[in-house]
Amino acid sequence: MARITTLSLLVFFAFIAPFTHAIKFALPAARLPIPKCIWNAAHTHALVIVTANVGPGANQRVDVEILDSTPHRNVYLSKRDIKGETRLAVTAHGEGEVGVCFKNYLSPDIKLDIARNMSRTVDLDIDIGADAVDYNAIANQESLSGLETEMRKLEGIVKEIVDELEYLKKREERFADTNLVTNRRVQNFAWFTILALTALGVWQILHLRSFFKRKYLID
Repeated sequence: MARITTLSLLVFFAFIAPFTHAIKFALPAARLPIPKCIWNAAHTHALVIVTANVGPGANQRVDVEILDSTPHRNVYLSKRDIKGETRLAVTAHGEGEVGVCFKNYLSPDIKLDIARNMSRTVDLDIDIGADAVDYNAIANQESLSGLETEMRKLEGIVKEIVDELEYLKKREERFADTNLVTNRRVQNFAWFTILALTALGVWQILHLRSFFKRKYLID
């Protein structure tokens, strides 16, 4: 019974765990290339492993840059002329998205009409959080058994889930505070409108009364 429960937990956490983000695309060459960016959500202090496999291409230079979506637009890493398989590791500084941006620069010696059909293939894998941890290396270093390694993986996954729930809780609190402030401002504006209309009505009555008295229409 305990074995079945353990297997059920493993299957459950395996399905709710974040998956590896993989994508393959062609990167056109240009003198002033437009960056091709792939964005993924990441929590604070989350480990991000980027593995890029750039295909061959003559007279082309592929640069990569890793940055985030925070207002500061932090650039974690920038590397020029990557070839073949390149593995990069960064740690997210804040909540938000981490972007991996590629640019394919065309050599000045190549004519633009020829460059229209020039591109390089990029095979990109992005591992975030628990997926980015090499548990096999940890198991070899600490002499962990297979079950202990799986439990270590589950520990990392559970930590990510707790961090996600904490992040959602903070967002909910922030939205609730914004809602309260908005309601208070609307209420204050409504009271101001009522007082302004009341004052305007009283002024109109007094003005009309004064006008009718001047015309001797009323006593």
